[in-house]
Amino acid sequence: MRVLLVGAVAIVAGCTNGPVRTVTTRSVSTHTVNTPGLASPGCVTAVATAPPLRHVSTAMLRVTGSPFGVSVTPNGKWAFVSGSQSSVIQVFRLTGGSLAPVAVRSVRLPTAPLGSTMTADGRYLLAATGSGAVVIDVARAVSGQGDAVLGTLSDPRLTGAGQDSAIEVAVSRDGDYAFVTDEYADLAAVFNLRLALSRGFGSADYVGRIPLGEAAVGLAVSPDGRWLYATSEAASLHTNTGTLTVINLRRAETDPAGSIVTSVDAGCNPVRVITSADGGTVWVDARASDDLLGFSAARLISAPARALVSVTRVGQAPVGLALVRGGSLIVVADSNRFSQRGAVANLCVVNVTGRPAVLGYLPAGQFPREMAVEPGGGTLLVTNYGSSQLEAVRFAQP
Repeated sequence: MRVLLVGAVAIVAGCTNGPVRTVTTRSVSTHTVNTPGLASPGCVTAVATAPPLRHVSTAMLRVTGSPFGVSVTPNGKWAFVSGSQSSVIQVFRLTGGSLAPVAVRSVRLPTAPLGSTMTADGRYLLAATGSGAVVIDVARAVSGQGDAVLGTLSDPRLTGAGQDSAIEVAVSRDGDYAFVTDEYADLAAVFNLRLALSRGFGSADYVGRIPLGEAAVGLAVSPDGRWLYATSEAASLHTNTGTLTVINLRRAETDPAGSIVTSVDAGCNPVRVITSADGGTVWVDARASDDLLGFSAARLISAPARALVSVTRVGQAPVGLALVRGGSLIVVADSNRFSQRGAVANLCVVNVTGRPAVLGYLPAGQFPREMAVEPGGGTLLVTNYGSSQLEAVRFAQP
C-alpha cells in the first residue's frame, strides 16, 4: 500500500486494509449549492445530517473474502462479484422473486480481481487485476462448462515492475477497447479488446497509456461513447486536491498520450465517477471532502473553470456511486474507510431530479465499496468489503 502525505492529509492508495469499525454518527447540516460555477471543496470530516430511510427492503449475503467489484448482466439474470483477497469471481443468480441473490459457483483466476465491468452485449466480464484486466466468457461462467477465463490484458511496461495495481476498468460502448486505471503508476492503460478476442491475448493488445494524476482510480464512459472520465486522488504529490480528467475516447484508441481534453479540480481525494443517464451531468465523489460533486458535461469541454455546478455533503469517506430508480436518485457508499471517530458506514440516498438534496441513509455493512444496478433501476447490489457481504437493496418505484 502506498501512502501519499500531502500536508495534513494522508492519501492512501491501495486496496487492502483492516475491517472498519461501526461507531456513533457525528454530523452537520447538508449543504447543497447550484450556481454558474463553484470552487472545488477542501478536505473535511463532517457529514450530512439526514434521517434513516424507512420502507426500503434490504438483504445481506455472506460472500468469500473481501468483495470489491460487482457487475450485473444486461438481462438481469446474473451478478458477478470480485474480491481483492481471493482469486475468484463469484457467480450469483438473480431470481427476481427473492431479493437476495443465490450463489451458484466461482471462477478461479490467476490473481485477485478488483473493479469490474460488463460489455454492453453482456458477453464478456472484465475485472481489473495485475497491470490490466482478466476477460471472462459470461456464458461459460454461468453454465460452468468450459474454461471461462479467456485471457488477461497486460501492460508490458508495468508487468513484473512492482507496479501491478490495476483497480478499475471501463469498456467502449462498441466493446472494442478496454481502459484500466493503474493506481500506483498514475495512468490509464488502453487495450484493443477486439484484437485480443479475435487473435488471442498478447503484447499486441496493448495500445498505450493515458497519463493521469496521483492515485488514478475511477473511470466512466459517457452514454454517447465520446468521452472517458477518470479521477485521480491528487493532481500531484504537492497538493491534496484531486482531479477529474476528460478524455477523447476515440482518440485514446489510437493516441492515448494525446487524448486528454481537460482536467479540473474535483475536491479532496475523488475516487469514483459516473454520469447521468443522458450524459449531461458527471458525478464525482470526493472521499476526503465527504461531498458528491456535480459537473456540467458540456462545460467540462467548453468552460472547464465553470464546470462544477453542485456540491452536496454526504456521509463519511464516500466511495461507490450508482444511479437508481430511473436516474432520479444517486446512492453513495459512505465507506468510513479510515474509521473516522464518531462516523459510521452507510448508504446515502440523494435526490438529483432538481437541486441535489440528501433524502436519508440506509444501513450497510463495513466498508461499502462498489455498486451495480439491476436492469430497471429498482434493485441495487453493494459489496461490503470490510464485512464480507453482498448487500441487495430494493427501492420502491415512484
